[in-house]
Amino acid sequence: QVSHKCRGLWRECVTNMQDGVRTCDQYDSILADHPVKIVVTRSLLITADVLAGLALVTLLLGLDCIKFLKEDPCVKLKMCYGAGVILGFGSILGLVGSVWYAVDVYVERATLVSHNIFLGVHYDFGWSCWLGMAGSTGCFMASVLLTCCPY
Repeated sequence: QVSHKCRGLWRECVTNMQDGVRTCDQYDSILADHPVKIVVTRSLLITADVLAGLALVTLLLGLDCIKFLKEDPCVKLKMCYGAGVILGFGSILGLVGSVWYAVDVYVERATLVSHNIFLGVHYDFGWSCWLGMAGSTGCFMASVLLTCCPY
């Protein structure tokens, strides 16, 4: 075997086994001709990112030190609570996407290895999968704090 091809969530890499040179191609489109697991995982993670950004903006506007709606502290408290709810939804989507992808990759690898099958391409966890899990876990903890301890 001359080369080793590895697919991740965001790019595909080929490593030349003779000289160890690795070249990677970024995927051009989010929804192009990719396996369903990659498209769904990317969609979940991107949606989680958008929701986390929306929650951050809502939380910032709800802080006491921001002059937006300064005269109505009840509304600001509801904004912080709402930010926690939005962050909770985003964190669940991120956790589902990244854990599902990791489990799917593991099961695929284990199945192929147990049957001594090599298709020429394998999927890799990659840093984005681990970062998605860690970030989603952090967002979930922040969501719990914002919704359960608003004061």
